[in-house]
Amino acid sequence: MQYRTLGKTGLNISRLGFGGIPIQRIDAEGTRVLIHQLKDAGVNYIDTARSYTTSEEYLGYALEGIREHFVLATKSTSRTRDAMAADIRISLKNLRTNYIDLYQVHNPSPEQLEQVVAPGGALEALLEAKAAKKVGHLGVTAHSLETFRMALEMDWVETIMFPYNIVESQGTELIHACGEKGIGFVCMKPLAGGAIEDAALALRYICANEDVSVVIPGMAAPQELEQNIAAVSDTSPVTAEEQAKFQAVRDALGTQFCRRCNYCQPCTVGISISNVFLFQGYLRRYGLADWAKGRYHALEKKASDCVECGACEGRCPYNLPIREMLKEAAKDFGV
Repeated sequence: MQYRTLGKTGLNISRLGFGGIPIQRIDAEGTRVLIHQLKDAGVNYIDTARSYTTSEEYLGYALEGIREHFVLATKSTSRTRDAMAADIRISLKNLRTNYIDLYQVHNPSPEQLEQVVAPGGALEALLEAKAAKKVGHLGVTAHSLETFRMALEMDWVETIMFPYNIVESQGTELIHACGEKGIGFVCMKPLAGGAIEDAALALRYICANEDVSVVIPGMAAPQELEQNIAAVSDTSPVTAEEQAKFQAVRDALGTQFCRRCNYCQPCTVGISISNVFLFQGYLRRYGLADWAKGRYHALEKKASDCVECGACEGRCPYNLPIREMLKEAAKDFGV
């Protein structure tokens, strides 16, 4: 396992981290087994969030007795001092720890980030928790380039998390600026929300960028851990064949695709938007028509049920034209 210093935090972390979203799909005991496997493999960076339903609680159970082996990061969407203070208390309780190594402001818009740093904003609670040694370091996560630019200029920001993968390289210059400023860069969405099927290829692309401190693919099974470790451990130069494969992925996906972050939910009429696009991807790109159609038709609400209210589009961090995309999906599936 390769290790890096996480920017000016000084924390020594594994190049491969653990993204804590998928463990919501398993259970506490399964999480405990997986976390012990991470420890044995030398993976020491764990990322979770208040908004990941049971993730913090499962991790708290799983980390009992081995907490000191990990750098633990979580995050909150709270924007005010009181709400952030409450979330920090909940995180500490859920994670069964008396300190959290990195606490992050979770996906603020530029306007919300201004609220965070204003009087009475969430930063006050974060700095108080840091002074009390309940929190070690502070960071920001973002989907917006403007939020990324703003965070780079804030002296309290020690880490920034942003999507970076084969088809999303729009943040490359800002990622390089993180390296120049001593800000740790945490790579999220390494598989573009599951749109990139070849995880090993995706991680090879990311780890070729020396400005990436840690990449945090979601993992919920031992075989995923083994595959990801192998990909990150390969430090040989990227080959011409791999470059061609990178381009093939770009050509297949383009830029207008769902990353399955689910910020668009809940849908007004109950459409599982990300699943509609997931199944459409299997139908169009992978030749799995029967599999995709079977799962699509099992959905309670279909793409054609969209009432075009637009609420989902207002929440999408990628500004996708979801209503038009749902119409295309309805055509593809015939309903």
